[in-house]
Amino acid sequence: MNEAFHLHDVYIGHNNRKSLIDIQLPENYSGQLVLFIHGFMGYMNWGCWRLMQTYFLDAGYGFVRYNASHNGTTIEHPSQFADLDAFAENTYSAELFDLHQVIDFIENKAISYKALHLVGHSRGGGIALLAGNHPKVTSISTLAAISSIEHRFPTGDELAKWRVEGKRYILNGRTLQQMPLNYSQYEDFLENKDELSIEKSCREIHKPTCIIHGDQDTSVLVSEGKELANWLSNALHIIQGADHTFGSKEPWNSSELPSDLKMACETILNFLNSLRK
Repeated sequence: MNEAFHLHDVYIGHNNRKSLIDIQLPENYSGQLVLFIHGFMGYMNWGCWRLMQTYFLDAGYGFVRYNASHNGTTIEHPSQFADLDAFAENTYSAELFDLHQVIDFIENKAISYKALHLVGHSRGGGIALLAGNHPKVTSISTLAAISSIEHRFPTGDELAKWRVEGKRYILNGRTLQQMPLNYSQYEDFLENKDELSIEKSCREIHKPTCIIHGDQDTSVLVSEGKELANWLSNALHIIQGADHTFGSKEPWNSSELPSDLKMACETILNFLNSLRK
């Protein structure tokens, strides 16, 4: 891969919080630009996302990665959850706002493109679908995407406890950090329920989509992928034996993509190439 352009910069996200963005174009840049959105408790350097970037660069595609403004990382520590207060304040609306800010950033930096293709993993796939009708977006591809935001929240006594205490915690199994979530995240969802309905967005999208899921995903069940495909009137690409991260993990010390993630990348690349014919 011969690099023609590489910008590692800062964009302004939700609540004017600064966060990192990485834009890379290969020498044989086709004008096709992929914009990648990471998932919950993720970040742009997690696991194999850099190798995914290289995969698409080698195919002549530009590639953009960024950290959601309130994902818990900082500019100084882009691959660590160093700011749990910011993580606690995150909302789905904030992540949707961040994506719009990133698209504006690309425009403001005069990064030329013929087509802009969103690719989102897990929660990031849901955000990609919510932004699917953005006028600058050409297509949407998802990897193990969620089909509902509402179903991510607790119910019953657990929800009541969260409301009373104002904060709940989720263990990060890798870092062993107790990740805080403010009740304001749920309040934001209630206030923006229509805008944050993935089903509604899917039914209104009139752009090419590619939905990919592993049948061994225990974090976001393949049934959610089937729901998305149904709402989009599209086929679901199921990768047999693939888990939620398609074989990747953090840290990833190999220079090669895991076979399941490579298969997912090939599926997306074939889909994107088909749009150019």
